[in-house]
Amino acid sequence: MNKLAICLLLICGPSIVQAQEACTPSKWGPDDEIGNINLINAATVLQAAQLIKTGQTYSLGITIDSQTPAFAPRSLSLQVVQPGQQEGARPNMGATYNDDIFQGWFGIGSQLDGLGHLGYEGMYYNCNDARDFADISGLKKLGTDKVPPMVARGIVLDMAGHFGKPHLAAGQYWTVEDVKAVEEKQGTPVREGDVVLFHTGWTDHKMQSDPQAWVSGEPGQSEEVAHYLAGKNVVAVGADTWGLDVVPPQHADRPFQGHVILLKENGIYVLETMNTGPLVRDKAFEFLFVLGQAKVRGSVQMFINPIAIN
Repeated sequence: MNKLAICLLLICGPSIVQAQEACTPSKWGPDDEIGNINLINAATVLQAAQLIKTGQTYSLGITIDSQTPAFAPRSLSLQVVQPGQQEGARPNMGATYNDDIFQGWFGIGSQLDGLGHLGYEGMYYNCNDARDFADISGLKKLGTDKVPPMVARGIVLDMAGHFGKPHLAAGQYWTVEDVKAVEEKQGTPVREGDVVLFHTGWTDHKMQSDPQAWVSGEPGQSEEVAHYLAGKNVVAVGADTWGLDVVPPQHADRPFQGHVILLKENGIYVLETMNTGPLVRDKAFEFLFVLGQAKVRGSVQMFINPIAIN
């Protein structure tokens, strides 16, 4: 072994060992790329379909545009063009048409965070090292295009109602005891394979009235709640906030630790900026959740419009 190799080993060896120790292979196998969505099958879908009682549908996505506040530096731009029809020209067949050109980030507004979105010190879900799969042209593994249709029992937990407020404040987080209290009050226990959404009132009350405040902070789950939900073996966790985790963080040195716990450590998806207000107002706390995201190969995130059917 030459001197350079020995030097690299001495310098990098400890960090490599720490990264390996921090990595736990998935219970779904060393090649798995979809995490807890493996829990969804024909039998669970049929069972979840039994939740439909009224047929009322709810759009859980919000409308986005160039003015939608987003985690910096994310933005989007939309241009509508009429190819070949400039200066009054018309195509020979007589028909005219509009096309659109999109430039922007997929992580804006209501969005799905894939398992390749957030890791810890370069290590992601199922021991995937960023150096091996995160290419500038698209993820080689863990892309959101790999995610099968997400059809499951969904519940929304009204955290704002639990605290007796129209909306929670930025920096406010809830505990496992708070979650259990809402589960019991609503009669909506968290079960294996669920999609769990939290309602804080943050987006309803802040996104339009004070967009800068909306994106600068948020109420959110505590780290203990993320562990609790992972222990329940859920499929996805979301909220009516832009980042699910509390901002400013519960622990200053561990921002977005809930993402690490859910995405990296447990293969549980994160759903952000969910439109939960109508569900809570109608007391539709339990429903069939349906999501089929756009399949852009190698994408990290994807803007979405899930449907809740009550």
